[in-house]
Amino acid sequence: MAITAQMVKELREVSGAGMMDAKKALTETGGDMQAAMDWLRTKGLAKAAKKSGRTAAEGLVAVAVDGGTAVAVEVNSETDFVARNADFQAMVGGIARAALTVDNVEALKKAPLEGKTVEEVVTEKVATIGENMMLRRMARVEGESVATYVHNAVVENMGKIGVIVALKGADNGIGRQIAMHVAATSPASLSEADLDPAVIEREKAVLSEQARASGKPEQVIEKMIQGRMAKFFEEVTLLNQKFVINPDTTVGQAAKEAGVEVVAFARLAVGEGIEREEEDFAAEVAKTAGR
Repeated sequence: MAITAQMVKELREVSGAGMMDAKKALTETGGDMQAAMDWLRTKGLAKAAKKSGRTAAEGLVAVAVDGGTAVAVEVNSETDFVARNADFQAMVGGIARAALTVDNVEALKKAPLEGKTVEEVVTEKVATIGENMMLRRMARVEGESVATYVHNAVVENMGKIGVIVALKGADNGIGRQIAMHVAATSPASLSEADLDPAVIEREKAVLSEQARASGKPEQVIEKMIQGRMAKFFEEVTLLNQKFVINPDTTVGQAAKEAGVEVVAFARLAVGEGIEREEEDFAAEVAKTAGR
């Protein structure tokens, strides 16, 4: 597979590695971006793997609550200007309320809203505002109590990041604090048991190769791997993370002390994971000038 300059640029952005190292990693792995990232990490040439998807779309995330149910929806637009349009915001709020009655985004598209389906409402809004829009994702959690948090809110319950948290037990304010923590740290899962096994195996493989590169005895290497995996789980699982409100305790411990148990959470960030084609402004100017 031919390694292009764009592939090298993308790997450099997500890994922090130098150009030649990024190119070598892609060459060694046949152009597989994830494998190249792991290769760089085993060589100590990349930053820690945890990273957010590249944000390349505008729009809003809205949250809504009904009793022990909380939902979050992401509706995308082409520009932030439209995201600040009152008509667009009203539509997103309506979609969030409609989401309380369904379990997934496909069902939400068919849910009733203003005498039509949600999908029809979005289509009509595209025609009215003149900009492409998309109902992209929804998340739903249920518990004895629920809490929400919206970061960078443009209006109540709507902004760039939305978090919903479900608890077992009566919330005394800890729910919102945990939701704020999730917004800040973006944990990969609730606990080690909920983490994707493929993620665990990939991380263990990288850490194992790093440890063996030290040349230490096998029994020492095994302890090194165990310790590093424990640190990994501490960093990426919500219940084991240091609580941003009080770093002397973990989120799980803070919840227990407050008399509750965190049973589920979801975090949606606008445009997360969507890639936008970047324009080369200089090339565009040169093209316009006829050069």
